[in-house]
Amino acid sequence: MNFHKYQGTGNDFIMVDNRSGAFYFKGEERDRVIENLCNRHFGIGADGLILLEASPEYAFKMVYFNADGREGSFCGNGSRCAVAFANQIKAISSNSLHFIAFDGAHQAEVIKAHQGSHDIRVHLNDTAQPEYLSSGMYFINTGSPHLVIYDDNISQIDVPAVGHQIRNSPKWKEKGVNVNFVEIIDEQTIAVRTYERGVERETMSCGTGVTATALTTGVFKKNNVQNVFIVQTNGGPLMVSFSAPDSGPFTNIRLRGAADYVFSGNIKL
Repeated sequence: MNFHKYQGTGNDFIMVDNRSGAFYFKGEERDRVIENLCNRHFGIGADGLILLEASPEYAFKMVYFNADGREGSFCGNGSRCAVAFANQIKAISSNSLHFIAFDGAHQAEVIKAHQGSHDIRVHLNDTAQPEYLSSGMYFINTGSPHLVIYDDNISQIDVPAVGHQIRNSPKWKEKGVNVNFVEIIDEQTIAVRTYERGVERETMSCGTGVTATALTTGVFKKNNVQNVFIVQTNGGPLMVSFSAPDSGPFTNIRLRGAADYVFSGNIKL
């Protein structure tokens, strides 16, 4: 099978052009194959695998799987990488497009593309207001479920250990949750570290997590009237912009940042 590797601020993905049905596995066999491909010691290594499939109504269909082989959520960085991949293999004919994913249709723009490096903006679906859980802790679903936990110094947190403990607590163990630790740098900048379910470790970046932290910060901290945030991750910066009405869901949510080609190859399945 031919594959391509892409990364968005360190969040890396195996890309497969599946418009002709090259990836034919189903059910538990599919889950095992994807888990093996994403294994960093015995496979290609990635935070997830994405199939780019044909769609009669949209530029393409994005099918996303976590590193454990499970499907069931939207991926912000993965979607930006999917747009970059589609642009690179000329599966799209315009720099402005619509694609379909697990949680519905999304608009995207290729702002810049040069020799495998891309600046991609993806529009996320309208998102309900975050739920207050306890002091400094909120829950919000941005296509994937996220806890947002504020701290004064996230560099001192043992994210793999604390994130694992929270994600596997009785409240979240069955369906899982992504755990984001957030530090407010200034009125326009926040930093985040994320423990991702499905990957079951801290990742370099998480697009829906970055979006979740920006939305929550914009509402509860009220320190940015423009609703535009630069979010620093271990893999680099991302930009989130949105509209935040006094009541009702967030709208016009946009996630922008780099999505870069890494390498291509063939692997025997």
